[in-house]
Amino acid sequence: MRGCHGLNFAFRELSRAVRTNFLLNFIGDIELRQTINAATNKSEEFNGFTKWLFFGGEGIIAQNLRYEQRKVIKYNQLVANLVILNNVDLMTRILNDLQQEGYEITDEILAGFSPYRNSYINRFGDYAVDLKRKISPLSYKINIK
Repeated sequence: MRGCHGLNFAFRELSRAVRTNFLLNFIGDIELRQTINAATNKSEEFNGFTKWLFFGGEGIIAQNLRYEQRKVIKYNQLVANLVILNNVDLMTRILNDLQQEGYEITDEILAGFSPYRNSYINRFGDYAVDLKRKISPLSYKINIK
């Protein structure tokens, strides 16, 4: 048993050294901090978006059954991904229309866009689904200058 405690101690000390090394790199590397901050912001923005889309209960899962919780989470993420797909499709179409009118699309313009738009969504409205409606092909090509 004594060797087991020694191994635990060694791994704990190793993890402390790795964590200290990471923190020193984090403090000294502005690009690393910016990358981590940007990734964290994107993740938080997505989480806020999925919470907003959650129907009823403000994102609180009422059931205490693991498989039901997973089902609710996966359904909510599916809805969020479908709305994001729709948003990107709409934004791409509009940007392509603007390009055809002669406007120049740059990286700076695209940096201001977010796929998490929700102002046009009526969360509790009625949605008619037309299964016979033809869907136009998706195209995400934009000429960026």
